[in-house]
Order: sequence, then C-alpha cells, then structure tokens
Amino acid sequence: MKILETQRLLLRTITPEDAEFYFILVNDPTWLQYIGDKGIRSIEGARTAILEGPCVMQERLGHSLYIMERKSDGKPLGMCGLIKRDSLPDVDIGYAIRPEHFGQGYTYEAAAAVVAYARDTLRMKRLMGITNPDNTVSINLLAKLGLTFVEHKTLPPDNRPTNIYQLELL
Repeated sequence: MKILETQRLLLRTITPEDAEFYFILVNDPTWLQYIGDKGIRSIEGARTAILEGPCVMQERLGHSLYIMERKSDGKPLGMCGLIKRDSLPDVDIGYAIRPEHFGQGYTYEAAAAVVAYARDTLRMKRLMGITNPDNTVSINLLAKLGLTFVEHKTLPPDNRPTNIYQLELL
C-alpha cells in the first residue's frame, strides 16, 4: 500500500514479497555495524521478521517501516518509516539504504516526507531518532531533519551505545 510519494520516491508498506530485499539489507555490513545484527539468516527468516515486525506494527499502530522505491524504475533502495520501540517513550524515525545509493539524497528525501507525515497526517506531538554514536552520516541527517540531541545511553535489546534525539512536532 502506498503511504507517501516524493519527487523521486514512493514509500509503501513492506510485504512478505520484499523478503529477499530485506534479507540483503539487514545483512549488509553497514547495517550490521550501525544498526546491529537482527539474526536473520535466510529469506524465510526475513519473511517471518517482516510479518511479525512491520506488518504487525502497521496493522496495530497505523505506521511502520516502509520500502523506499525509486519511482523511475520501481527499484527498492532502502527503508524509512516510523517505529514504536518499547525502550523509547515516543515513536522514532528509522531509515536504512543500500550502500550503492549512498550520497544521492534519497534517505533525506524519504525521511523529510516521513517527518511531515508524522506531523501533518498522524498528528504526532514528538518524534524521536536514535543512532550509533559513531554514525556521523545518520547524526548529520537527524540534525538536518531538525532533531536535537537529548542523551546518550544504552538501549535494549542488545544494549549498544545509542544517541537519542527528538523533535517537537506540534
């Protein structure tokens, strides 16, 4: 289901048919370094993770992570969307893109649209962001989106050091 459209991108709900792309994305060295190992070792495991994660969240909360597709050719580039984590008081923006698409502005384009969607359509009062303290690209993106640093702490489930950011929307 289409959620958002930007100049170059379509953001749509993730489905079990995206399992192969999701499997590749979550096992990319950049994902593993900055986001962490989700323990997904097969396409079937990716399919299960999609069904139990983003699909359930979309149904329950009306938002989740979305596939970021290039409109010109329908190619999936990454994911961007809204995640409600038990470890945070508010929804956070999440994003990841395949390395071959780094530096082309796609993630900012998608994330800016997601921030506007959270504010204007979902009427969220606050949006959070989290990132690995070593991920300067993500830190700079959160700043460009208007999020400000709140604190540094470890978050479950893997207790990795994490920078926490927030943006007041309403």
